[in-house]
Amino acid sequence: MTPQPAAQPAFVTDAQAAWETTGPGVRRKVLAHGPDLMLTLVAFETDGVGARHQHPHAQLSYVESGVFEYTIETEIHTLRSGDSCYVPPLAWYSVVCTEAGVLVDAFTPRRDDFLS
Repeated sequence: MTPQPAAQPAFVTDAQAAWETTGPGVRRKVLAHGPDLMLTLVAFETDGVGARHQHPHAQLSYVESGVFEYTIETEIHTLRSGDSCYVPPLAWYSVVCTEAGVLVDAFTPRRDDFLS
């Protein structure tokens, strides 16, 4: 049986959430979450890359700051501050940061792999 993540408090302050480096020029902070929903911040330096991948979770991304080239399946769009996108479950996608910035990502269900 796979162990379940510890219970999440109802409130998470910025100081409680630690940054984790996920690749060159990319780091992630897990914010509030429950079994069915998770919120994260992902900070990119210019030229940081979220490599092409897929997962069974639905994802919403909101550009807090910066400029990002998103590829979802075969569609490519440049997203800027205030823009957002939806990544369906199992869709292949990638992101390249062309101007340093931060993405706010929500996942359903929660990404338990981010909690290990």
